[in-house]
Amino acid sequence: MSAFTIYHNPRCGTSRNVLQALRDGGVEPTIIEYLKTPPDRATLKQLIAAMGVPVREVVRTKEALYQELGLDAATVSDEQLIDAMLEHPVLINRPIVVAPKGTMLVRPSERLAKIFP
Repeated sequence: MSAFTIYHNPRCGTSRNVLQALRDGGVEPTIIEYLKTPPDRATLKQLIAAMGVPVREVVRTKEALYQELGLDAATVSDEQLIDAMLEHPVLINRPIVVAPKGTMLVRPSERLAKIFP
């Protein structure tokens, strides 16, 4: 198993670019296509905690479903956001990279340099 994992959506240009950058750097990461194999609650919470960011930062706010579900309301709790991401994995922002130097939402792709030499 690789020391690197990418939560990847092959239809996303940024996700494809980050995957290619890892490969160009000599790493073949473990690839989790999270739309086909979404993380469970414990894993999602662990990823968010490892990134050290607010839950809302991990939600894909540009997805139409975000507003349709009313997730843009300030009263929506972190647990409700996590519930929505688990029920609708398309709401998970991507790509998330787990590396020996840390875990990060690598958007834009240039952020990869912070955790990958």
